[in-house]
Amino acid sequence: MNPYTIRPAVLSDLAFALQCYDHSRQIMRNHSNLQQWVNGYPNEAQVRDDIAKDHLFVVEDNGTPLGVFAFIIGPDPTYSQIWDGSWLDDTLLYGTVHRLACSPEGRGVAEACFNWCEHQVPSVRIDTHADNHIMRRLMQRHNYQYCGVIRIADGTPRLAYQKITGF
Repeated sequence: MNPYTIRPAVLSDLAFALQCYDHSRQIMRNHSNLQQWVNGYPNEAQVRDDIAKDHLFVVEDNGTPLGVFAFIIGPDPTYSQIWDGSWLDDTLLYGTVHRLACSPEGRGVAEACFNWCEHQVPSVRIDTHADNHIMRRLMQRHNYQYCGVIRIADGTPRLAYQKITGF
């Protein structure tokens, strides 16, 4: 358990969030994940939208921002169908983690994100590209269970995970 705090992002966090996405995109490329977060995604418009909808959060250590993530509570259209498996529970209110990224100093950001999200709703869902071995290991380490394959808006497949938190 780390001592990091989570707060809602504000517009002045925009540049920091974009830097985190650039850094995390580079980590993906360095680890042979060449197909996730392409063509500038997530971009400034996405970050602005996440902030406007109160979906973007900042992970901080003593006031120093270390990372960002989007957390959306309620049904996610991309999670309405799952192939080659099933959700652990499809009746509980759930939140979905999207666009988790860190700064170069952001060690422990994923753990802080997961811990916080798991205290918000009785179920947490997350997905990632099959080539994102770092995220897949993080989810396994935090007891997220593989449930099957979902398709994001552009139709590409993602590995889907869920954790029942009990809230």
